[in-house]
Amino acid sequence: MKDKNILEVTNLSHVYENGGNKVEVLRGINAKFESGKMYAIVGESGSGKTTFLSLLAALDNVQSGDIKFNGTSVKKIGAQKFRLHYSNIVFQAFNLIKYMTARENVQVGLEFSGKASGKEKAYELLEQVGITRDEADRLVQHLSGGQQQRVAVARSMAGDVPIILADEPTGNLDEKTEAKVLSLFRELALNGKIVIVVTHSQKVASHADAIVYRMKSGKLSK
Repeated sequence: MKDKNILEVTNLSHVYENGGNKVEVLRGINAKFESGKMYAIVGESGSGKTTFLSLLAALDNVQSGDIKFNGTSVKKIGAQKFRLHYSNIVFQAFNLIKYMTARENVQVGLEFSGKASGKEKAYELLEQVGITRDEADRLVQHLSGGQQQRVAVARSMAGDVPIILADEPTGNLDEKTEAKVLSLFRELALNGKIVIVVTHSQKVASHADAIVYRMKSGKLSK
């Protein structure tokens, strides 16, 4: 049986400067995430959850404490390498390239990850998230919000990284499309990924098949 991948957070704290004042956004967070599970982190705006996700994705540098993947610090792995080969993040705003087709957006994800960038692989990934070839060849700006979010999920799958992070991934979606997107994240977890979804919605959190964490005033609890 394949060993589980482990993402571990130890005594993580983070401070921002705001008008000359220091604001402690995260306070001594400890958590452990395992492959094969979908986690939810629930918290109101300003609770620190987006900052936490940015640190998990190596978009921000760790100031105090540590984040380790399978026992090796992200600092040692290197932020750029970690972003390319270990984690992908799906944003609420999709962050797709509007003047490209859905297929081209996924190909960009393949190229950045160093994987084969052929059209067929991009079509295959899009098909997995319910995007047809006809839809794949459309400019993403001509797709619905739900379709764009599924393209963003396919792009996150392009590098076949072990960690998938999502920041309010269903905030702009209708109820039916939300359920489809959350189902995709669950499937990724079942296929051996560490999936962490940050949300303010208890309903979204209910789709997590593992632990639900709560973020409040920079502290994380179960």
